[in-house]
Amino acid sequence: MQEKSMGTAEQMDSDEIRAAASASMAAGQDIRERVRDLTLQALQARKFDLAGMREVMRAMTEGINAGVGKNGRDVRHALSEAFAGMDQALTKAAQAGSLAMKELAARGREFSQTELKQGLENMRTMESDFLDAVRQVSRSAAGVVKTEWDDLIAHAQRAGTDTGRVIAGTTREFSARMAASMSEGAVAGMEAARTFGERFAALASGILAGMSEALRPEKDVTEKRDRKA
Repeated sequence: MQEKSMGTAEQMDSDEIRAAASASMAAGQDIRERVRDLTLQALQARKFDLAGMREVMRAMTEGINAGVGKNGRDVRHALSEAFAGMDQALTKAAQAGSLAMKELAARGREFSQTELKQGLENMRTMESDFLDAVRQVSRSAAGVVKTEWDDLIAHAQRAGTDTGRVIAGTTREFSARMAASMSEGAVAGMEAARTFGERFAALASGILAGMSEALRPEKDVTEKRDRKA
């Protein structure tokens, strides 16, 4: 299956994501980068909708399961690279959410602390949703694939993920920013209450699109250097 351009951020359905993830694993080369780029493309198209992001992580894991045994390579290494690729993509999403939260927090007169805290709480679910999606799908795997998934999940729970570290840092910084920049009496109006989620999603989605685009020249330079070598 030919991957769609990340720049267009066209929304693939779950079947297309699974097929593309499986093909990325079967290719056997640059697994981390392939999975990262595919996950970013799918996440970007969901416009920072949490339910859509959970769908992406589940479909990606299912596709990885389907394709991991097709390249004849070491299963442990292939799954580790795929997991890291998903984590890198979700880390970009967490960074985008963090920047969006900071921008909204700066508008202390426009949004209430309750609304901003709710936005941060939504961000906190990203890492757990990621690990839950991998865990649920891994239960349908068998043999060495299931064993390796279990080991990866256990390690992530002990050591944390890059996504989780970004979110934890945002939580610490955000609490301090709120205390410094927002008065206790700040109250959001009806319009702000209704549109907060939409504005956060739009901001975060736009930032994530920029991050995704920024990765493309970096990848193109690497490919050109490899061809010269």
